[in-house]
Amino acid sequence: MKLLVVEDDAELCAQVSATLEQAGFVVDRAHDGTQGEFLGSTERYAAVVLDLGLPGLGGVEVLQRWRAAGHNHPVLILTARDAWGDKVAAFKAGADDYLTKPFRLEELVLRLQVLIRRAAGHAGGEVRAGPLVLDTATGVITLDGLALRLTAFESRLLRLLLLHKGRTVSRTDMVEQMYDGDADRGFRSLEVVMGRLRRKLGEGRIETVRGEGYRLLDGGAP
Repeated sequence: MKLLVVEDDAELCAQVSATLEQAGFVVDRAHDGTQGEFLGSTERYAAVVLDLGLPGLGGVEVLQRWRAAGHNHPVLILTARDAWGDKVAAFKAGADDYLTKPFRLEELVLRLQVLIRRAAGHAGGEVRAGPLVLDTATGVITLDGLALRLTAFESRLLRLLLLHKGRTVSRTDMVEQMYDGDADRGFRSLEVVMGRLRRKLGEGRIETVRGEGYRLLDGGAP
């Protein structure tokens, strides 16, 4: 799944992005409000990390523009501003969470995982589709109690399907969520990865919805 980090401190942005990538996410970066607003308006993200004190457009204005345009991706504010008034302004603009600097990178990852899980309609720490289980805190996916050996790309794709279990995920949405902004995107590589996943999971767990995309069966294989 793909995240956007909007942070003008280049060193912190790189550190946050590297941590999120280690946690299995694809990350796009923006270093000012104007670029961040554009990316958040034109790309699909599972969640966004947004600073308030940005060059160009401020974080609150960026968020207001996203919400006014109907973009409902979860937004976590990451800022040095800890005044009550700043928090009120951010939440009124449509923020979903607020984390002040300094902070632990592990906490940032956990908060984002919760936001993504809740946005997909899952309240608990695990997402289940029959014997297939995703631990949203660790990112580990097990089948019949055994951890699956997955590549990073396979893991991202399967997590996306699990979070939307029982619902069709379009090929376009998959491509947008699997690749960062600089990647050479294409359906062919997606088909290859999907074939590998099916072999690892066994037949009957991932259904092809002709002309639309793929669906992970909620109850697992028949």
